[in-house]
Amino acid sequence: MPDQMPNTARMTTGEAVARSLVAHGVDTIFGIPGVHIYGFNDAVAKEPIEFITTRHEQGAGYMAFGYAKSTGKTGVYTVVPGPGMLNSSAALCTAYGANTPLLCVTGNIMSHLIGKGRGQLHELPDQLATMRGFTGYAERINDASEAPGVVAEAFRRMHTGRIRPAAIEAPWDVYELSADVNLDVDRSIPGPPAPDPESIAEAAELIRQARNPLIIVGAGAYGASEEVEALARLVQAPVTAHRSGKGVVTNDCPYSLLSTAAYEYWPKCDLLIGIGSRLELAYFRWTWRPQGLKTVRIDIDPTEFDRLEPDIGVVADAAQGTTALINVLESMIDRRPDRSAEFRAYSAVAEEKLAMIKPQAQFLRAIRKVLPKDGFFVEEITQSGFTARMAFPVYAPRQYVTCGYQDNLGFGFHTALGVKVANPGKCVVSICGDGGFMFGVQELATAVQHKINLVTVLFDNGGFENVRRDQATRFGGADFGADLVNPDFVRLAEAFGAKGVKADTPVALERAIKESFEEDGPVLIVVPLEPGSESSPWPLTMPVRPED
Repeated sequence: MPDQMPNTARMTTGEAVARSLVAHGVDTIFGIPGVHIYGFNDAVAKEPIEFITTRHEQGAGYMAFGYAKSTGKTGVYTVVPGPGMLNSSAALCTAYGANTPLLCVTGNIMSHLIGKGRGQLHELPDQLATMRGFTGYAERINDASEAPGVVAEAFRRMHTGRIRPAAIEAPWDVYELSADVNLDVDRSIPGPPAPDPESIAEAAELIRQARNPLIIVGAGAYGASEEVEALARLVQAPVTAHRSGKGVVTNDCPYSLLSTAAYEYWPKCDLLIGIGSRLELAYFRWTWRPQGLKTVRIDIDPTEFDRLEPDIGVVADAAQGTTALINVLESMIDRRPDRSAEFRAYSAVAEEKLAMIKPQAQFLRAIRKVLPKDGFFVEEITQSGFTARMAFPVYAPRQYVTCGYQDNLGFGFHTALGVKVANPGKCVVSICGDGGFMFGVQELATAVQHKINLVTVLFDNGGFENVRRDQATRFGGADFGADLVNPDFVRLAEAFGAKGVKADTPVALERAIKESFEEDGPVLIVVPLEPGSESSPWPLTMPVRPED
């Protein structure tokens, strides 16, 4: 037998994948063991990796999503192929839309049967092609020696350019086959492209000419907080965000406006500066644009400029692109008068409007009062969740955890568990409705088993309120599947071994959350609401054009 190459060792494919994950800094994996991935499960058990056993594959995917979304690190989960992978695919789809580095490690049927259509356990016609439909990278490992390179490429793809999820699979039999493996592979992540000086100069000229610019940020600006705030101060422009970009510039800053306050400024805006954002707020939520509006965009993904063409587009990392812009502008513009008092006035007007969204605004204010500034808030597709996008102040990037444009009901509770696992020393509050919570109620067992001190606020209005409202206002009041029969949620939590409490008022909710942060395990706080008692947030979510 020939001598092994340097840095090689004999190991199974499962061991090669597990050790490669550790080499990339993975310390936590969510999932459910299964026969197709026993070889990988066994290998993970031997590594310094915490394994969180979930009760459903969707829970595994979303917990890993929350882990990644709140930290910027790669979230990893593992499930069996076929139905297991498909059960988790909503999380991959969410990660794709929310620009989150989420890695699915799965299996496949026996290697010699792939593509034969023999109907082996968990067989899909073409699982790899299916996964490629909602990831940025998906690949199969056919031999243990390939594992380090495939894992490294998955991480490279996830963290290069626009962040996308990834998936890797290995056939059932391959996970337990051994080969000589070299773990010493290239794990480098290429840096972003340098901003084009000509594009920067053209963008700077548009900004110089603008009298009332507005900056909108998204998840692509997570690493550019200081730069964006510096740009805002330099050109005296307010900064706002729809959901993912909340907290990029702290709402403590006088230049940072909640979206409803920014809308008060919108009629006078003559230049929109988008940084790491799809500009959903300005081009979809706000249903009209000021006459003569021009747009500058900084985005790492050049295809964004095909989707929504700006006057000037700069392909760049948000921090580097904004810095380059500042460097040029500093020599072009004089010191501008401070407008912070003007911006605070917009916030005061917006606060009065938001207070009319009852009782959601009052309950959200109670949560914000007791949630520490460095705590995490996980939204949901519920009346309070929609309101939070406009009304909930955030003080740092990633502290407001959202599902992005997928807006998929039921993601929140699962996701928040992953946020708490990733941030054990920080307070985490999850809000959800009764409908969305029941998508993942089984993960209360996971939270109890692993002592995850997540505080979940469940607004129980006995139905899908958006559907119920639309049926009443647009379809003559026909009731079609909007009303729900629910369990006693407090007793249900207690049956799982969690703490359940009821809070009828904002004051009671504030007290309950504060006490819940001191518990060792999960707490479910139930806020009972009468059907139809919540004001519609949509007039402020998608406001109509004001009269001239």
